[in-house]
Amino acid sequence: MKPVKQMEVKPNLSIVELVAEMAACGVLGAGRIGRAASLLAELFQKRDYRVFLAVAGPAVPGGLRSIIARLVELRLLDALVTTGANVTHDLVEALGFRHQQGSLYADDRRLKEKALGRVGDIYVEQEAFEALEKEVYRVLDGIKAEAGGKPLAVYELLWELGRRLKARGGGFILGAAAGRRVPVFCPGIYDSMLGLHLWSYSKLKGLKLDLTGDLSLLADLVFEAKKIGAIILGGGLPKHHVLGACMLRGGVDLAVQITLDRPEGGSLSGAALEEAVSWGKAKPESRLVTVVADYTFAFPVLVSYALSKLKRKKRVKPS
Repeated sequence: MKPVKQMEVKPNLSIVELVAEMAACGVLGAGRIGRAASLLAELFQKRDYRVFLAVAGPAVPGGLRSIIARLVELRLLDALVTTGANVTHDLVEALGFRHQQGSLYADDRRLKEKALGRVGDIYVEQEAFEALEKEVYRVLDGIKAEAGGKPLAVYELLWELGRRLKARGGGFILGAAAGRRVPVFCPGIYDSMLGLHLWSYSKLKGLKLDLTGDLSLLADLVFEAKKIGAIILGGGLPKHHVLGACMLRGGVDLAVQITLDRPEGGSLSGAALEEAVSWGKAKPESRLVTVVADYTFAFPVLVSYALSKLKRKKRVKPS
């Protein structure tokens, strides 16, 4: 047994030093942060891992957009699995709209009168979704003309949106993914404002999506991997989509999960990663860490630590 080390802080403590203090403490949330940071650094440094990032919840409205785009640009992610909402908000930001700081205790009737939608303490203009509809229709017209009636896989559609949309400012996740040919899987794409626009376009002008094409590519990525590492922010459909696909090869080898959900209700979002072993989604010998935290502050800390270690190695994964 090791004694619990009492953490020490000082002025101007770096992220690496702070995480090292947590790792040395070794217990409770601090210990989990330390172990998760070490695993994330390993995922980014070693070439034999295929890395999947699963993201549920308001990652883009919550400020993680540029971080995720940067990880794609550095070729540290092999695939992103996320919700239709995050894709929608990524496109909204690319069009020049910004999510605004608000209040958890807002008068939502007043917000409705002002045409503002609320996500926790984040506001977004309804005008943004009207502009999104027009831009999506414009892009789809071009895609439809070139596709010649051939159905597109969802990841192919998202690559086309990333390639064709003229983004204002940086941090465009779909743009980075299209440029690096990193697939963005969105199994629940129709459960979003973007999905509503895709549905209405299909009714008015015709649009065919090949949902099986996504699963085929995901299966190929899983089968061809030497090792699989998963980073899971939140839970829900993205988490299950990644872990479920990994059943095809006996489960993930390494996984880090950051969630605020609890296990008592039996939901997948709150399930500890160890539960995945019983389903064959993780191996009995897999290294697994669940961090109970709001990922909008925990994930940037872990990424900063992991990138600091990567810079020391001067090593970025090849394409």
